Amino acid sequence: MKSTEEIKEIALRTIEQEAVAIRHLKAQLNDGFAHSVKMVYNSSGRVVITGIGKSANIATKIVSTLNSTGTPAIFMHAADAIHGDLGTIREEDIVICISNSGNTPEIKILVPLIKHRGNKLIAFTGNLKSYLASQADYIVDTTVEKEACPNNLAPTSSTTAQLVMGDALAVALLECRGFTVDDFARFHPGGALGKKLYLKVSDLYANNELPKVDVDADIKTTLMEISSKRLGTSAVLKNGKLVGIITDGDIRRMLEKNIPIDRFKASDIMTPNPKTLDKDTLVVDALGIMRKNNITQILIVDGINYVGVVHLHDILKEGIL
Repeated sequence: MKSTEEIKEIALRTIEQEAVAIRHLKAQLNDGFAHSVKMVYNSSGRVVITGIGKSANIATKIVSTLNSTGTPAIFMHAADAIHGDLGTIREEDIVICISNSGNTPEIKILVPLIKHRGNKLIAFTGNLKSYLASQADYIVDTTVEKEACPNNLAPTSSTTAQLVMGDALAVALLECRGFTVDDFARFHPGGALGKKLYLKVSDLYANNELPKVDVDADIKTTLMEISSKRLGTSAVLKNGKLVGIITDGDIRRMLEKNIPIDRFKASDIMTPNPKTLDKDTLVVDALGIMRKNNITQILIVDGINYVGVVHLHDILKEGIL
């Protein structure tokens, strides 16, 4: 077994070798890449990405990235394609074939079938003299000098290069399409990432009670309202209009003064002109405001009307941090 330092050295060597491979991609970037982007952008069909072995694994990731950034894409395994899945491809689709060698048996069988159907073909390959390269409409050069594997056998640097060029393709198409934050939210509705882009406070306060007391309410009434609504706070209203807020912290501070509580009304302990948020405020923005002001609850308004309360716990339950 190798020592800790030897293991770290192997890892560093692998990282550096793959970093070198990526840096070389800049010099290899040619017009074929730009033409590929334009062809996909102007297409009315999907992008069908195919490959075999480790290249197939990279293809599935690129498909996911394209789909999530506005370019419809599907994966077709090269081996399955020549055993019936070729019907996946539609007339208007563009095919991207990923193969480092460009000469595997499955690719040599598949490529003529794609060409015969009339589909445009883009090659991601590290062998510009390969069969795949000779048949492609455009070539994206993913050549690497050597694999990070010490035997120069296991696909490592080559698959990294394929992955990077796939990301470059997706980002180029994203920018060509003018893909916005709102577009991203539509494609990522689940999880914390999507919620940061679309979830509003109106989606949260609807699940909560609506604590409120009149300015002339006594302390017992105020305590009961805060306790029963379980949000640690209550809005204070005068003639139906929001004029203040009382939190459980305000109640505790009042009690510490040892003043008979029967003398107090809600108006005596409330914080006037409380901070509020419009009901259409994004939850992620609400969290930032609450953190900045060191508060755990905030009142929500619709115009001038008090409509709800959002608690910090509501936000944390949604996984937004």
